[in-house]
Amino acid sequence: MFLKNLWYFAQRGDLLKRRSMVAKTLLGEPVLIARDADGHPFALRDICPHRGIPLSAGAFDGREVECCYHGWRFNREGRCTAIPSLVEGQKFNVERVGVRRYPCCEVQGNIWIYFGDETDEMIDPPEIPDIGDRRPNTAFTMPFPCHVDHAVIGLMDPAHGPFVHRAWWWRSGSSIHEKAKAFAPALRGFKMVRHPPSSNSAAYKLLGGEMTTEISFQLPSVRIEHIRAGKHVLCGLTAVTPVSETETELNHMIYWTQPWLTPLKPLLRPFARAFLKQDRDIVTMQQEGLKHDPKLMLINDADMQAKWYYRLKDAWAKSTDTGVPFENPVKAQELRWRS
Repeated sequence: MFLKNLWYFAQRGDLLKRRSMVAKTLLGEPVLIARDADGHPFALRDICPHRGIPLSAGAFDGREVECCYHGWRFNREGRCTAIPSLVEGQKFNVERVGVRRYPCCEVQGNIWIYFGDETDEMIDPPEIPDIGDRRPNTAFTMPFPCHVDHAVIGLMDPAHGPFVHRAWWWRSGSSIHEKAKAFAPALRGFKMVRHPPSSNSAAYKLLGGEMTTEISFQLPSVRIEHIRAGKHVLCGLTAVTPVSETETELNHMIYWTQPWLTPLKPLLRPFARAFLKQDRDIVTMQQEGLKHDPKLMLINDADMQAKWYYRLKDAWAKSTDTGVPFENPVKAQELRWRS
Protein backbone atom coordinates (compact mmCIF):
# COMPACT_ATOMS: atom_id res chain seq x y z
CA MET A 1 0.00 0.00 0.00
CA PHE A 2 1.11 3.57 -0.74
CA LEU A 3 0.62 6.63 1.42
CA LYS A 4 -2.47 8.69 0.64
CA ASN A 5 -3.59 12.28 1.21
CA LEU A 6 -0.33 13.49 -0.31
CA TRP A 7 0.84 15.15 -3.54
CA TYR A 8 2.88 12.92 -5.85
CA PHE A 9 5.04 14.08 -8.73
CA ALA A 10 3.20 13.06 -11.89
CA GLN A 11 4.75 14.66 -14.96
CA ARG A 12 7.38 17.12 -16.05
CA GLY A 13 5.56 20.18 -17.29
CA ASP A 14 7.85 20.67 -20.29
CA LEU A 15 6.79 17.27 -21.66
CA LEU A 16 3.06 18.08 -21.68
CA LYS A 17 2.07 20.50 -24.44
CA ARG A 18 -1.27 22.27 -24.81
CA ARG A 19 -4.09 20.10 -26.20
CA SER A 20 -2.10 16.95 -25.45
CA MET A 21 -2.53 14.06 -23.04
CA VAL A 22 -0.40 11.23 -21.69
CA ALA A 23 -1.25 7.93 -20.01
CA LYS A 24 0.63 6.93 -16.88
CA THR A 25 0.35 4.41 -14.08
CA LEU A 26 0.84 6.04 -10.69
CA LEU A 27 0.47 4.21 -7.37
CA GLY A 28 -0.91 1.28 -9.36
CA GLU A 29 -3.73 3.41 -10.79
CA PRO A 30 -4.26 4.27 -14.48
CA VAL A 31 -4.16 8.05 -14.88
CA LEU A 32 -4.70 10.33 -17.86
CA ILE A 33 -2.82 13.62 -17.57
CA ALA A 34 -3.69 16.39 -20.03
CA ARG A 35 -3.12 20.09 -20.62
CA ASP A 36 -6.16 21.98 -21.88
CA ALA A 37 -6.31 24.74 -24.49
CA ASP A 38 -5.72 27.37 -21.80
CA GLY A 39 -2.55 25.66 -20.59
CA HIS A 40 -3.97 24.21 -17.37
CA PRO A 41 -3.16 20.58 -16.49
CA PHE A 42 -5.77 18.12 -15.22
CA ALA A 43 -5.90 14.42 -14.40
CA LEU A 44 -8.61 11.77 -14.77
CA ARG A 45 -8.86 8.06 -14.11
CA ASP A 46 -7.85 6.53 -17.44
CA ILE A 47 -10.80 4.16 -17.80
CA CYS A 48 -14.03 4.86 -19.66
CA PRO A 49 -16.95 3.88 -17.37
CA HIS A 50 -18.88 2.47 -20.35
CA ARG A 51 -16.73 -0.46 -21.48
CA GLY A 52 -13.46 0.05 -19.63
CA ILE A 53 -11.25 1.12 -22.52
CA PRO A 54 -8.49 3.63 -21.69
CA LEU A 55 -9.67 7.17 -22.38
CA SER A 56 -6.12 8.05 -23.40
CA ALA A 57 -6.59 5.86 -26.49
CA GLY A 58 -9.11 8.40 -27.76
CA ALA A 59 -8.89 12.04 -28.85
CA PHE A 60 -8.51 15.32 -26.99
CA ASP A 61 -9.40 18.69 -28.52
CA GLY A 62 -8.12 20.81 -25.65
CA ARG A 63 -11.52 20.86 -23.92
CA GLU A 64 -12.91 17.33 -23.81
CA VAL A 65 -11.59 13.78 -24.03
CA GLU A 66 -13.43 11.54 -26.48
CA CYS A 67 -13.44 7.77 -25.97
CA CYS A 68 -12.29 5.92 -29.08
CA TYR A 69 -14.85 3.11 -28.63
CA HIS A 70 -18.25 4.84 -28.66
CA GLY A 71 -17.38 8.53 -28.65
CA TRP A 72 -18.45 9.30 -25.08
CA ARG A 73 -16.98 12.68 -24.13
CA PHE A 74 -15.68 13.90 -20.77
CA ASN A 75 -14.61 17.37 -19.65
CA ARG A 76 -11.66 18.23 -17.42
CA GLU A 77 -13.81 17.71 -14.32
CA GLY A 78 -14.51 14.12 -15.37
CA ARG A 79 -18.17 14.73 -16.15
CA CYS A 80 -19.70 13.13 -19.23
CA THR A 81 -20.93 15.72 -21.72
CA ALA A 82 -22.08 13.58 -24.65
CA ILE A 83 -23.15 10.02 -25.53
CA PRO A 84 -23.56 9.91 -29.33
CA SER A 85 -25.66 6.72 -29.36
CA LEU A 86 -28.55 8.31 -27.46
CA VAL A 87 -31.60 9.32 -29.53
CA GLU A 88 -34.14 12.03 -28.81
CA GLY A 89 -36.65 11.07 -26.17
CA GLN A 90 -34.55 8.43 -24.42
CA LYS A 91 -34.50 9.06 -20.69
CA PHE A 92 -30.87 8.96 -19.64
CA ASN A 93 -29.15 11.59 -17.53
CA VAL A 94 -25.70 12.03 -19.08
CA GLU A 95 -24.62 14.22 -16.16
CA ARG A 96 -24.81 11.21 -13.83
CA VAL A 97 -21.92 9.59 -15.71
CA GLY A 98 -18.38 10.49 -14.82
CA VAL A 99 -14.83 9.38 -14.20
CA ARG A 100 -12.69 10.15 -11.19
CA ARG A 101 -10.94 13.51 -11.27
CA TYR A 102 -7.67 13.87 -9.37
CA PRO A 103 -6.64 17.23 -7.90
CA CYS A 104 -3.83 18.40 -10.16
CA CYS A 105 -1.61 21.47 -10.23
CA GLU A 106 1.61 22.76 -11.75
CA VAL A 107 4.26 24.27 -9.48
CA GLN A 108 7.65 25.52 -10.71
CA GLY A 109 7.33 23.54 -13.93
CA ASN A 110 6.28 20.28 -12.26
CA ILE A 111 2.84 18.65 -12.38
CA TRP A 112 1.63 17.14 -9.12
CA ILE A 113 -1.40 14.92 -8.47
CA TYR A 114 -3.08 14.52 -5.10
CA PHE A 115 -4.00 10.96 -4.17
CA GLY A 116 -6.45 10.86 -1.30
CA ASP A 117 -9.50 12.51 0.18
CA GLU A 118 -10.34 16.00 -1.05
CA THR A 119 -11.00 18.29 1.89
CA ASP A 120 -10.67 21.97 2.75
CA GLU A 121 -7.54 21.05 4.73
CA MET A 122 -5.55 19.54 1.86
CA ILE A 123 -1.83 20.19 2.16
CA ASP A 124 0.08 22.25 -0.42
CA PRO A 125 2.28 20.56 -3.03
CA PRO A 126 6.07 20.70 -2.57
CA GLU A 127 7.76 23.96 -3.53
CA ILE A 128 11.40 25.04 -3.62
CA PRO A 129 12.12 28.29 -1.71
CA ASP A 130 13.86 31.31 -3.25
CA ILE A 131 13.19 30.53 -6.94
CA GLY A 132 9.67 31.90 -7.42
CA ASP A 133 7.88 30.53 -10.49
CA ARG A 134 11.11 29.53 -12.22
CA ARG A 135 11.00 26.33 -14.26
CA PRO A 136 13.79 23.72 -14.21
CA ASN A 137 16.89 24.59 -16.18
CA THR A 138 17.31 20.91 -16.88
CA ALA A 139 15.49 17.73 -15.87
CA PHE A 140 15.81 13.95 -16.02
CA THR A 141 13.37 11.07 -15.82
CA MET A 142 14.57 7.56 -15.04
CA PRO A 143 12.71 4.32 -14.21
CA PHE A 144 13.91 2.31 -11.20
CA PRO A 145 12.97 -1.41 -11.14
CA CYS A 146 12.19 -1.53 -7.42
CA HIS A 147 9.68 -0.68 -4.73
CA VAL A 148 9.58 3.02 -3.92
CA ASP A 149 11.04 2.44 -0.43
CA HIS A 150 14.30 1.06 -1.81
CA ALA A 151 14.64 3.96 -4.24
CA VAL A 152 13.99 6.52 -1.51
CA ILE A 153 16.34 5.16 1.14
CA GLY A 154 19.00 4.57 -1.51
CA LEU A 155 18.90 8.22 -2.51
CA MET A 156 19.04 9.53 1.07
CA ASP A 157 21.82 7.12 2.08
CA PRO A 158 24.89 9.26 2.97
CA ALA A 159 27.45 6.44 3.00
CA HIS A 160 27.20 5.01 -0.52
CA GLY A 161 28.74 7.99 -2.33
CA PRO A 162 32.44 6.98 -2.32
CA PHE A 163 31.55 3.53 -3.65
CA VAL A 164 28.60 3.96 -5.99
CA HIS A 165 29.55 7.44 -7.25
CA ARG A 166 33.31 7.03 -7.42
CA ALA A 167 34.48 9.25 -10.28
CA TRP A 168 37.17 11.84 -10.96
CA TRP A 169 34.55 14.61 -11.08
CA TRP A 170 32.82 13.67 -7.79
CA ARG A 171 34.44 11.25 -5.35
CA SER A 172 37.66 9.30 -5.11
CA GLY A 173 38.33 6.17 -3.13
CA SER A 174 40.74 8.08 -0.88
CA SER A 175 38.28 10.87 -0.08
CA ILE A 176 36.47 9.03 2.72
CA HIS A 177 36.50 10.88 6.02
CA GLU A 178 34.33 11.34 9.08
CA LYS A 179 31.39 13.71 8.83
CA ALA A 180 29.09 15.19 11.43
CA LYS A 181 25.89 16.95 10.39
CA ALA A 182 23.06 18.48 12.38
CA PHE A 183 19.53 17.33 11.51
CA ALA A 184 16.18 18.73 12.55
CA PRO A 185 12.51 17.96 11.93
CA ALA A 186 10.94 19.71 8.94
CA LEU A 187 7.59 19.83 7.15
CA ARG A 188 6.39 16.20 6.99
CA GLY A 189 10.00 15.10 7.17
CA PHE A 190 13.47 16.23 8.21
CA LYS A 191 16.38 18.33 7.02
CA MET A 192 20.13 18.45 7.17
CA VAL A 193 20.66 21.89 8.69
CA ARG A 194 22.33 24.44 6.41
CA HIS A 195 26.12 24.03 6.38
CA PRO A 196 29.16 24.40 4.11
CA PRO A 197 29.20 21.54 1.55
CA SER A 198 31.71 18.73 1.79
CA SER A 199 35.20 19.72 0.73
CA ASN A 200 35.73 16.35 -1.00
CA SER A 201 33.02 17.04 -3.61
CA ALA A 202 34.86 18.49 -6.58
CA ALA A 203 31.71 19.53 -8.44
CA TYR A 204 30.71 22.00 -5.71
CA LYS A 205 33.91 23.97 -6.23
CA LEU A 206 32.80 24.96 -9.73
CA LEU A 207 30.01 27.16 -8.33
CA GLY A 208 32.36 29.65 -6.70
CA GLY A 209 31.59 32.04 -3.88
CA GLU A 210 30.87 31.22 -0.26
CA MET A 211 28.58 28.20 -0.30
CA THR A 212 26.09 26.68 2.10
CA THR A 213 23.69 23.82 1.50
CA GLU A 214 20.53 22.48 3.11
CA ILE A 215 19.05 19.12 2.21
CA SER A 216 15.46 18.33 3.15
CA PHE A 217 13.16 15.36 2.75
CA GLN A 218 9.36 15.37 2.96
CA LEU A 219 6.69 12.74 2.51
CA PRO A 220 5.83 11.01 0.37
CA SER A 221 9.22 10.94 -1.38
CA VAL A 222 10.61 14.37 -2.18
CA ARG A 223 14.21 15.48 -1.63
CA ILE A 224 15.30 19.10 -2.08
CA GLU A 225 18.94 20.20 -2.05
CA HIS A 226 19.22 23.97 -1.77
CA ILE A 227 22.67 25.48 -2.34
CA ARG A 228 23.49 29.14 -1.86
CA ALA A 229 26.62 30.37 -3.62
CA GLY A 230 27.07 34.07 -2.95
CA LYS A 231 23.98 35.85 -4.28
CA HIS A 232 22.93 32.87 -6.42
CA VAL A 233 21.16 29.58 -5.70
CA LEU A 234 21.33 26.14 -7.25
CA CYS A 235 18.62 23.68 -6.28
CA GLY A 236 17.90 20.07 -7.04
CA LEU A 237 14.46 18.53 -6.57
CA THR A 238 14.27 14.75 -6.67
CA ALA A 239 10.80 13.19 -6.66
CA VAL A 240 10.29 9.44 -6.46
CA THR A 241 6.86 8.23 -7.54
CA PRO A 242 5.65 4.62 -7.22
CA VAL A 243 4.34 3.13 -10.44
CA SER A 244 3.56 -0.27 -8.93
CA GLU A 245 4.85 -2.44 -6.09
CA THR A 246 7.93 -3.29 -8.18
CA GLU A 247 8.40 -0.18 -10.35
CA THR A 248 9.26 3.39 -9.50
CA GLU A 249 9.84 6.54 -11.53
CA LEU A 250 12.50 9.02 -10.47
CA ASN A 251 12.42 12.61 -11.69
CA HIS A 252 15.28 14.98 -10.98
CA MET A 253 14.98 18.69 -11.71
CA ILE A 254 17.82 21.21 -11.41
CA TYR A 255 17.30 24.97 -11.04
CA TRP A 256 19.94 27.67 -11.01
CA THR A 257 20.18 31.45 -11.07
CA GLN A 258 23.83 31.56 -12.21
CA PRO A 259 23.64 32.79 -15.85
CA TRP A 260 27.03 31.32 -16.72
CA LEU A 261 25.78 27.80 -15.99
CA THR A 262 23.22 27.83 -18.81
CA PRO A 263 25.76 27.63 -21.70
CA LEU A 264 27.34 24.69 -19.88
CA LYS A 265 24.08 22.70 -19.76
CA PRO A 266 25.05 20.36 -22.65
CA LEU A 267 28.21 19.49 -20.70
CA LEU A 268 26.50 19.16 -17.32
CA ARG A 269 23.66 16.87 -18.45
CA PRO A 270 25.85 13.78 -19.13
CA PHE A 271 27.38 14.01 -15.64
CA ALA A 272 23.99 14.33 -13.94
CA ARG A 273 22.55 11.45 -15.97
CA ALA A 274 25.59 9.29 -15.18
CA PHE A 275 25.14 10.06 -11.47
CA LEU A 276 21.50 8.93 -11.50
CA LYS A 277 22.32 5.88 -13.59
CA GLN A 278 24.83 4.78 -10.95
CA ASP A 279 22.03 4.86 -8.36
CA ARG A 280 19.71 2.92 -10.66
CA ASP A 281 22.36 0.30 -11.46
CA ILE A 282 23.04 -0.40 -7.78
CA VAL A 283 19.32 -0.67 -6.97
CA THR A 284 18.86 -2.99 -9.95
CA MET A 285 21.61 -5.27 -8.62
CA GLN A 286 19.99 -5.12 -5.18
CA GLN A 287 16.83 -6.73 -6.58
CA GLU A 288 18.71 -9.99 -7.16
CA GLY A 289 19.28 -10.35 -3.43
CA LEU A 290 15.84 -9.10 -2.46
CA LYS A 291 14.26 -11.95 -4.45
CA HIS A 292 15.17 -14.18 -1.50
CA ASP A 293 13.43 -11.92 1.04
CA PRO A 294 16.47 -11.44 3.32
CA LYS A 295 16.23 -9.73 6.69
CA LEU A 296 17.80 -6.29 6.16
CA MET A 297 19.74 -4.12 8.60
CA LEU A 298 19.71 -0.41 9.39
CA ILE A 299 22.52 0.89 11.58
CA ASN A 300 23.17 4.12 13.47
CA ASP A 301 24.09 6.79 12.38
CA ALA A 302 24.55 6.22 8.67
CA ASP A 303 21.10 4.66 8.26
CA MET A 304 19.21 6.95 10.63
CA GLN A 305 17.59 8.85 7.75
CA ALA A 306 16.15 5.56 6.49
CA LYS A 307 14.83 4.84 9.99
CA TRP A 308 13.22 8.27 10.08
CA TYR A 309 11.62 7.62 6.69
CA TYR A 310 9.90 4.46 7.92
CA ARG A 311 8.81 6.18 11.15
CA LEU A 312 7.39 9.09 9.17
CA LYS A 313 5.48 6.69 6.94
CA ASP A 314 4.01 4.89 9.93
CA ALA A 315 3.01 8.16 11.60
CA TRP A 316 1.36 9.49 8.43
CA ALA A 317 -0.51 6.23 7.80
CA LYS A 318 -1.76 6.26 11.40
CA SER A 319 -2.94 9.84 11.02
CA THR A 320 -4.72 9.03 7.75
CA ASP A 321 -6.40 5.93 9.16
CA THR A 322 -7.50 7.39 12.50
CA GLY A 323 -7.95 11.07 11.74
CA VAL A 324 -5.65 12.14 14.57
CA PRO A 325 -3.25 15.01 13.74
CA PHE A 326 0.10 13.96 12.25
CA GLU A 327 3.00 14.16 14.70
CA ASN A 328 6.50 14.27 13.27
CA PRO A 329 8.53 11.54 15.03
CA VAL A 330 11.91 13.04 14.07
CA LYS A 331 13.94 14.73 16.81
CA ALA A 332 16.83 17.12 16.31
CA GLN A 333 20.22 15.45 16.62
CA GLU A 334 23.71 15.25 15.17
CA LEU A 335 24.57 12.27 12.99
CA ARG A 336 28.11 11.03 12.37
CA TRP A 337 29.36 8.69 9.67
CA ARG A 338 32.26 8.14 7.28
CA SER A 339 31.91 8.76 3.57
